[in-house]
Amino acid sequence: MLKILALLTLLFSTKTVIDAGQFKDINPHFNGSCEIINDIPGAEDITILSNGLAIISSDFRRKIDKTNFIYPITNTDKNSINGNIYFYDLNSENPSPVNMTSDLNMEFHPHGISAFMDSDNNIYLSVVNHTSMGEFIELFYYNNIELVHVNTINSPLLISPNDIVLVNQNQFYVTNDHGTNKSIFKIFEDYLQTTKSNILFYNGNDFIEVISNLQYANGINISNDKKTLYCAETIGKKLNIYNRNLLDNSLTLVKSIEIDSGLDNIEVDLNDNIYIGAHPKLFDFLKHAKNKSSLAPSQIFKISNDYSLVDEIYLNDGNDISASTVGAFYNDILLIGALFDNHFLHCQIDNQSIY
Repeated sequence: MLKILALLTLLFSTKTVIDAGQFKDINPHFNGSCEIINDIPGAEDITILSNGLAIISSDFRRKIDKTNFIYPITNTDKNSINGNIYFYDLNSENPSPVNMTSDLNMEFHPHGISAFMDSDNNIYLSVVNHTSMGEFIELFYYNNIELVHVNTINSPLLISPNDIVLVNQNQFYVTNDHGTNKSIFKIFEDYLQTTKSNILFYNGNDFIEVISNLQYANGINISNDKKTLYCAETIGKKLNIYNRNLLDNSLTLVKSIEIDSGLDNIEVDLNDNIYIGAHPKLFDFLKHAKNKSSLAPSQIFKISNDYSLVDEIYLNDGNDISASTVGAFYNDILLIGALFDNHFLHCQIDNQSIY
């Protein structure tokens, strides 16, 4: 009996290592050139508006250079340095990040972000905020001079929020990447590859669960016409595509695209092509999270708007940027952010393909 148990344990452990991508070869490539934009720590999420304004979620997510804490992103305290939201204008000949929250008088550790521009070009921003007091969603309004805090939203259903997407100025979908907020139980969920995460919808007053039983629901975004929603499963290694009911905001699964990587944040360009930051070696990502000197490869996928083509457009061994979480595209420019590095990449794509 013990031999059988040991064999099963060995088989499961081997499967876990294979699923995490540890046997993959990393052959860096990119059809373009990249510039490092320094002094923007932990640019975990980047989104770009149709007018070329990039918005960056930044936080000092690595509290110390080396730790045994497996989820350092949740290891915050009220005395830690606040994160910030930066604006980065891609219409400028020499863009430079502008800190829009330096005077924000609240504990602020931004994670996933989403921006919405209405028909009058008013800009609204939603931010997942991990604090020592709990998990919150912060809503902001941009008045062309400053970012004004409008509202703080919380709920017992915000268990482990990761990413968010606005459908208008005060309604949104948000992912919970785990079914628990306890780190030790998160580890069990990840290694056992359970389906405990979900998608919530906030209708302006209340949260409701619209999708359940996901394997680490991570990035979430929506098509330009707001009719199709996308959600990445990091451990499930797939992109889910849902039809959105515009009357009741329910979601119906249309298609799942299997992609052999730990998928993270999702961005959508003006032509509805999809860009996903990814972690090809998840155990390397965990090592990097625990130790600054351990690099993790970075990967960006592009999926055509008809879902017929999935291209790996960027792959790096972690020397240029480690553990990429997002790739955002605008006019042949690709911005790449990562969870812990003190910089992001401003890349120019050569010979952009037709789709």
